[in-house]
Amino acid sequence: MSSACDSCPSASGCTSQSTCPSANGTGSQKTPSGPVKEALAAGSSIKKVIGVASGKGGVGKSFVTSVLAASLARKGYKVGILDADVTGPSIPTAFGLDGVLKSVDGKLIVPAETKSGIKVVSVNLVLEDKEAPVVWRGPILNSLVKQFWGEVNWETLDVLLIDMPPGTGDVPLTVFQSIPADGIILVATAQDLVSMIVNKARNMATMMNVPILGMVENMSYVKCPHCSERINLYGSGENVEKSAARIGASVLDRVPLNPEITRMVDSGRTEDITDDILSGSVAMCVKLIEEA
Repeated sequence: MSSACDSCPSASGCTSQSTCPSANGTGSQKTPSGPVKEALAAGSSIKKVIGVASGKGGVGKSFVTSVLAASLARKGYKVGILDADVTGPSIPTAFGLDGVLKSVDGKLIVPAETKSGIKVVSVNLVLEDKEAPVVWRGPILNSLVKQFWGEVNWETLDVLLIDMPPGTGDVPLTVFQSIPADGIILVATAQDLVSMIVNKARNMATMMNVPILGMVENMSYVKCPHCSERINLYGSGENVEKSAARIGASVLDRVPLNPEITRMVDSGRTEDITDDILSGSVAMCVKLIEEA
């Protein structure tokens, strides 16, 4: 019996090994080729695509995406954001964007632009009612993400940041399979549970052959307003260090919980933040862009 027969549920009692195409290597049991990446719209050019991901919600992934985009734009790079967090879109709010996306000749979507020129597409720039829940099934969500990549007039960008949905579900899988990502940055806090969940996101990226560029420990600490003592919120950060070490990555940044910065993002003033809180992530992105 051939090795292909060993894993066949009908192997016991089978008398067709001599004619079975799977058994003799002529049939359909081949290693599947990788998924076909979606093409950009004609006239669009993007040097690098970087996803910002997390294993669970509530760790500040969209916050990191927004601040990172603003920091890169401030350095003179042409930046775009694809908000793939379809059921929890917050990127437009972080930049004070409103209105509904338009199209060119009824074909290509024209992204919204922030005051510093960051191009943004998000489901909250598609819906008339911004508070309407997105209760769409997987195939519709996946189709929308593909449209946001291939049917948008991105023009020329140095980098496109993708605000990934949290977790390892259907939409993250579509992003990894359909969009040629150059790498992802994982966002986590230092809680024990989160370290385990981040590993799930890491494993998914590894399965999809997407490099992990590093990790960001968000809400790492607060500074006492009276004495400037650094107070760790979720421990010393050893869990994030261990998670990063296990995947051969480094902790790019440890971001403090700063109420003033949080208020600025929540009020659409992300581009007014001058604190260099993501210097490591910015340096990593710049390195990738300049290598292109």
